[in-house]
This record gives sequence, structure tokens and C-alpha cells, in this order.
Amino acid sequence: MLKSKRKAIGKDITELELGERLHLTEKIEDKDLMLYLGLTNDANPLYLQHDYAAETIYGQPIVPPIMLTGIVTAAISKHMPGPGAHIINQQLHFPKPVYHYAIVEFVLEVTKLDVAMNQVTIQVDATDQEGERVMSGEIVVIAPQKLPTKQSQTQELADGN
Repeated sequence: MLKSKRKAIGKDITELELGERLHLTEKIEDKDLMLYLGLTNDANPLYLQHDYAAETIYGQPIVPPIMLTGIVTAAISKHMPGPGAHIINQQLHFPKPVYHYAIVEFVLEVTKLDVAMNQVTIQVDATDQEGERVMSGEIVVIAPQKLPTKQSQTQELADGN
């Protein structure tokens, strides 16, 4: 188990707003692909071998769609809602392949807030440098929640709750 300096908990559901957006730009580099493929032990030659990929309908190596998903889930974990968020459902589509060295623009937008269930629905859209959609979908997240402090628990007991 890793222990480090304690990070602040991300935004709870009351700190989020409908329509709130996060924009990010990522350039897909060889080093990132190599790390991903090494960590996952994914040996699909379509992702790495230029001679193999040249013989496919893609004509060149493509980026694994799950790697794009990882960029989005990292953005959710780091920024919106942030540390402590937990993805419980995702429905993602990849209508066009992403090629090595592509620059991908991601937009995440809060489209639903269910306070009773503490769930945030986030719309995901990503486009390549030609402006063509390469990823779209929806992710449902449990928003970060702080445990009640001893002071608030003591106050609740004093209030009779």
C-alpha cells in the first residue's frame, strides 16, 4: 500500500454545477503507448507494429481505445469531480480510430446531478486534430464524500439527530 501526503478530497456533489466543463488536450506519444502496452501486457500488433498495421484497414498503428478511456478516467480522478470520485458506469463509443502522435481534445461536461444517490453523470466527447469525433459517451460517477468529523458528529448528537 502506498502512503503519501494526504490529498484533498475532490468536489462533493453540492460543489458541482450542471453544464460545468473540463477541457483537456493530449498528444499521444510513443512513450505513453509503450507504457500502456507494457503495463497491460497487450501484444496486439495493430497498436505497435507499422508493417503489420499497414496491411490492415487502418494503414498504420492505432491507439488502443482503452488508453483513451484511461485519459478520461484520470481527468475524473484528478479534476472533475476529483480525488475520491468513483466510476460506477460508463458507456463509451469510438467511431474513428486515433493514430499515433495524434492530438486529441477531450471535453467532459456535467449533465446530471442526482443528489439523493450522490451520482454525477458526465458527458464525454473527444475530437482529433481534424475535428472529427474519436470518442463519445457518458460516465456515471459517485462524487467524493468526506466522512463527518468528530465535531459535526458531536453537534448532531447534541441536536438530537
